[in-house]
Amino acid sequence: MSAATIEPKPYDRSEGAKRDIIAGGVVIAAILLFVGTGGKVMQAVVGTLIGIGGGPDKVLSVALLLNIALILFGWRRYKDLNREIRERTEAEQRARYLADTDPLTGFLNRRALLARGQRLIAGAAAEGRHVALFLLDLDHFKTVNDIHGHAAGDRVLHVSAERISAILPPSATMARLGGDEFVAMLPFEPAARPDIDALATQLVAALEASVAHDAQMIHIGASLGISLATDASAVMETMVRQADIAMYHCKDKGRNRYCWFENGMEMAVQVRNQIETGIREGMPRGEFVPHFEPQVDIASGRLVGFEMLMRWESPEYGMIPPERFIPIAEESGLIGELSLQVIKEAMEAAKAWDPSIMLAVNISPQQLKDPWFSQKLTKLLVETGFPASQLEVEITESSLFENLPLVRSIVTSLKNQGVSLSLDDFGTGYSSLSHLRALPFDRIKIDRSFIAAMRGSPDALAIVVAIVRLGESLSMPITAEGVEDEATAVELTRLGCGKGQGWHYGRAMSATDTARLLADRDLLRTPLLPPTSPDTGDTEPLRKSA
Repeated sequence: MSAATIEPKPYDRSEGAKRDIIAGGVVIAAILLFVGTGGKVMQAVVGTLIGIGGGPDKVLSVALLLNIALILFGWRRYKDLNREIRERTEAEQRARYLADTDPLTGFLNRRALLARGQRLIAGAAAEGRHVALFLLDLDHFKTVNDIHGHAAGDRVLHVSAERISAILPPSATMARLGGDEFVAMLPFEPAARPDIDALATQLVAALEASVAHDAQMIHIGASLGISLATDASAVMETMVRQADIAMYHCKDKGRNRYCWFENGMEMAVQVRNQIETGIREGMPRGEFVPHFEPQVDIASGRLVGFEMLMRWESPEYGMIPPERFIPIAEESGLIGELSLQVIKEAMEAAKAWDPSIMLAVNISPQQLKDPWFSQKLTKLLVETGFPASQLEVEITESSLFENLPLVRSIVTSLKNQGVSLSLDDFGTGYSSLSHLRALPFDRIKIDRSFIAAMRGSPDALAIVVAIVRLGESLSMPITAEGVEDEATAVELTRLGCGKGQGWHYGRAMSATDTARLLADRDLLRTPLLPPTSPDTGDTEPLRKSA
């Protein structure tokens, strides 16, 4: 066996204790002998000095010297034992601290929280008090790591822990569960629940403030779920799970807020988990497919393009609308892969269209946080052979606020490939002329809420008119979403709006029905082959002829 593989023999505490007992016994014996022989030897030495006697006995003198040596040895061993005990005690305390503490924040870790929390619940119940458990999750924390790096993520966690500690009372038990999740437990009198609400409000407000890191201001927020223990029967694992459910309920409601756990939330979480599981299992099975909503030149009625809309054809639940699963795909981090998968299918279908027909695709705000998104979309164009000049990427205004420089880099790269760029949902609260100047947009899309309300609301009509005039002054064509009747189309024509889409022109249809529609209008590059099986798409023909 080589020297590299020889392991040191582990320290045996029982053997060490035996050696300490033997050493102690030797020292005690030496002290007793010293007392017995020392007196005689010293008397003989003194007698010799004053001229009485023949001097100390040599044997007794040697015994005395040996006793002194043993006593010195014992004293040194005593000091060594004291030092070893002190070092061992400090090491055990340090090991216990590391075992119970999160090193980044100084809070308890999950294991220590579960143990101490259960004792806290029992102690509070004995005093007739309740316990509130806060579970706090930082919003979009993964984005901080992806964009700014893990050092910035650690900085955000450290600052968040400092803010939590500054707001909560010293009696609170604070822990970091892992990642960006924090827990705090607070005993309180049953009548003092408003105080807990006030603390939750302060925590959410404090964590909304930006964090400075390397000359950058990182914007975060927090969603806070609260569960309640009213007696000693409460179980820590259950309380954490309930607070986690309440926290996700906050995220569904818009984030940056707090919610108390309610029994109905558990069912909603179960449904959400079923949908997320269905998304993960349905993606490799090809259950997500593109549908296409017609876009028409309002003045002439000519078909000019389609907007791709995602549909989920679940074998278990049937056709699931996007508003049911896309938010969950975004929260679970699946939206990027899912979107690119369906966009690729759309490109495969659309490359047979006439070059005059545009394909518009919506991009999730989460995808614009991916520095490699432009390259991924360009790769799809190459793989499918779809012309970049026929692709229009739609970006919502809300996605521009978190990292405008990154978005600018992405869209500039796409523009260099020949892709068109559209600013979607314009006018919904984030509108800024600076965005129209900062990014190379080709088109503005008016949000459907203004189109639906403009005939009955002078304010909505004024907004539509202002956006159309803005587009004219910037030489940017306007698309109106949500055109659902002839009267709205006529009014938009009068205002000078160029393009429209909505139920008035046709609902979203499957790829097969879209190909049939284009074949009827002689707008396919290649003839349409007869279908081998009936199509089940929800087709509604255009109300205007091309």
